[in-house]
Amino acid sequence: MTGPLAGLRVLEMAGMGPGPFAAMLLADMGADVVRIDRADRQARVGPTGRGRSRIAVDLKQPSGVERVLQLVTGADVLIEGYRPGTMERLGLGPDECLRRNEKLIYARMTGWGQSGPLAQSAGHDINYISIAGALGAIGRSDEPPTVPLNLVGDYGGGSMYLLYGIMCAVFERSHSGKGQVVDAAMVDGAANLMTTFHWNRSVGQHSDRRGTNRLDSGAFFYDVYETADGGFMAVGCIEPQFYRAFREVLGLDGPEWDNAQADVESWPQRKKDIAALFRTRTREHWCAAFDGVDACVTPVLSLDEVAGHEHNRQRELIQEFAGGRVPGVAPRLSRTPGAIADREPGELDDVLARWGTT
Repeated sequence: MTGPLAGLRVLEMAGMGPGPFAAMLLADMGADVVRIDRADRQARVGPTGRGRSRIAVDLKQPSGVERVLQLVTGADVLIEGYRPGTMERLGLGPDECLRRNEKLIYARMTGWGQSGPLAQSAGHDINYISIAGALGAIGRSDEPPTVPLNLVGDYGGGSMYLLYGIMCAVFERSHSGKGQVVDAAMVDGAANLMTTFHWNRSVGQHSDRRGTNRLDSGAFFYDVYETADGGFMAVGCIEPQFYRAFREVLGLDGPEWDNAQADVESWPQRKKDIAALFRTRTREHWCAAFDGVDACVTPVLSLDEVAGHEHNRQRELIQEFAGGRVPGVAPRLSRTPGAIADREPGELDDVLARWGTT
């Protein structure tokens, strides 16, 4: 394997959602990731299961647990996403693992965290972001909150903060020589992503009524507008120079537009005016009208359209993988770039030999 993380050995306890996605990103960057599938519960393999070896181990048997602990002795990182206490009951908790390998980074991914009254409760992305304040802040005025796929909790607040914790611990280990436990919770991460909005609300700079603020579809200059053919255009002309360019393309030259960005009371009417204009032409027309204009206006593409957009095409944003399409590796490194790769299911003895822990 090549990439900036070549040589980093990662054990992944098979699961779903943010843990596998984090492991995929590590593998994309060259880490040697080995996923432990339970012998009685084969994990579903999807696009986020790429780039690692897979071995099945019967964790109900002491011999299976011991074999995993053998791998632990050669691992840099262990990722697990079970409910708190599960790994301890299997005999693979942080105490046992760190006794075998004091340099191990033991990374735990949960929704609610390792402690607190909800720690043992079931939940999904929508639940974690609901009590973090994120879900209640997303949506249009006088409508229910909008579910933002499972990007905010599972992947933004989950995978990314898990990876951040792992990299922080790996860096600290380079000085101390010791591992530690990373407690990554989706509710923590989702709340952290809302830092600016929590602060703005606390000092009176953000309305608690969703859909009335600058970035939540309240502002006419930061919203999505339907076109004549049922398409949509995304408008984000916040800065004065972009707003001026936006006005020029649409012919918004009346005095009512001069200070409209600051006149919050006028936003609903200005939005109606712009919506009516966009509905007079097709999406293709508006793409051509704004082409080369710094007005922060772009088409809203469907998943099927993303690969064909000229910018995305030139950057090879979407790539072929396992009979389907997936986005390429991000971010892009100049000297040691990552790469999408796949591996066949392996044998535990092969991994033990590769890691020198036989």
